[in-house]
Amino acid sequence: MIKIAMVAGEASSDQLAAHLIGALKRHRPQARFYGIGGPKMQREGFDVLWPSEKLSVRGYAEVLSHYREITGIRRRLLAQLLRDKPDIFIGVDGSDFNLWLEKRLKRAGIPTIQFVSPSIWAWRRKRISKIVAAVNHVLALYPFEPKLYEGTPVKCSYVGHPLADVIPLEIDQHAVREKLNLVHDRPVVALLPGSRQSELQYMAETFIEAGKLLLQRYPKVLFLVPLVSRETRHQFEVALWKLKAEELPFKLMFGHAAEAVAASDAVLVASGTATLETALVGRPMVIAYKMSPWSWRLMRGMRYLPWVGLPNILAERYVVPEFLQDDATPENLAQAVGNLLSDPIVCAGIKRVFDGVHRLLRQDTAQKAADALLPYLSDSGPRVA
Repeated sequence: MIKIAMVAGEASSDQLAAHLIGALKRHRPQARFYGIGGPKMQREGFDVLWPSEKLSVRGYAEVLSHYREITGIRRRLLAQLLRDKPDIFIGVDGSDFNLWLEKRLKRAGIPTIQFVSPSIWAWRRKRISKIVAAVNHVLALYPFEPKLYEGTPVKCSYVGHPLADVIPLEIDQHAVREKLNLVHDRPVVALLPGSRQSELQYMAETFIEAGKLLLQRYPKVLFLVPLVSRETRHQFEVALWKLKAEELPFKLMFGHAAEAVAASDAVLVASGTATLETALVGRPMVIAYKMSPWSWRLMRGMRYLPWVGLPNILAERYVVPEFLQDDATPENLAQAVGNLLSDPIVCAGIKRVFDGVHRLLRQDTAQKAADALLPYLSDSGPRVA
């Protein structure tokens, strides 16, 4: 029996891995998939040795408090995999956990696959030596990533981004507004201040203050604020109270970020995956990000590209404005969002660029990733020493 070991430690990784399992099973229906994963993987027949939530810990303090448990799981999984000798190991994102494991499995002659390249293109260029030591094959989500591995023994296959497969090429804004019971002749701005409490700590008040300034310029504007958890919603509500903005037109939503973005005329968004989702929906945006001064000094010195936002990186130019750290003031953000609301010609041009990005990333990612892995799963496949 073909044995495929996998580790996916986040909700997004669970979904990515589940799609890959489904695609691989169409070619290798008798294969056994096992390791660390979540409920979506389990529904595809994955044998969960440890649930992915054991690894889903964010923030330095939280990681340190769970360090012994996480490293203990990793050591026990390594021991089992060295005994089992799976045909391949697939680490789905989560490179901080997976590269350690992959390095030791690769030494034992087990082909190691990293599904989602570590973001060496953004901040951590020097990590490529660690990837080379740990990984045989990288499945890359972005078309510029294979070039980063040229001249190394690591094979890198561009497979596209799964969000581009899921999000339609055209979304009916009118229909989404109908669904959300929104007035059609009213300007709508989506505010996405981040998914983590640490992000809202730095972004929430800035976004609200920017909204207050926009309201002076556009008295009928409505702000949609999708928040991912009760904790982040409470954080945002406290910020509204602190800034005496409870009565202003901020419509808070539990989740439904895609709908909020699709219903909007412009988006103010914290840098991260949400910027890519916004681009794939085809909405103009302003990207902002703030962090602790200490973290900013550290990260700024590690920066590799002139852009931070994925839409600009993929377009290889400033398509939408980015305001980072001290430049991310309410005044700058309000002015930039207001410029988008008042200039439909610029917005149409941005949408054309985003449509090209969407088509570039729309590759049937799960099937393309499966095709790249099938040679490892045949008797004549490239068993790597």
